[in-house]
Amino acid sequence: QLQASGGGLVQAGGSLRLSCAASGRTFNSLWFMGWFRQAPGKERESVVGISWSGNKVYYTDSVKGRFTISRDNAKNTVYLQMNSLKPEDTAVYYCAAARVTIAAPTTAYDHWGQGTQVTVSS
Repeated sequence: QLQASGGGLVQAGGSLRLSCAASGRTFNSLWFMGWFRQAPGKERESVVGISWSGNKVYYTDSVKGRFTISRDNAKNTVYLQMNSLKPEDTAVYYCAAARVTIAAPTTAYDHWGQGTQVTVSS
């Protein structure tokens, strides 16, 4: 089970840190972890993903240079540091896990957490 937290309301230019804690299962080296988001009236989009070791990471272009994903395998937790937030980042953010060692934005993820709302005001 994946539990996302850390969302909230922030002004444009601000920062938030999302966390995704796993329980009931250890997402080890066989699992790739990712963050997705879905804005109202839009399709869900892949934001970022990270391998177990952290040496394989992908970001969608719109967040490059502003968002940073990391994971603490000892805590079975993945983080998403979001800086320089923009109103267009407003969405429900979901964390997910894929049973692959290499992933891309189009990879099908196997396990999903509930979302956490991020709202960026202008």
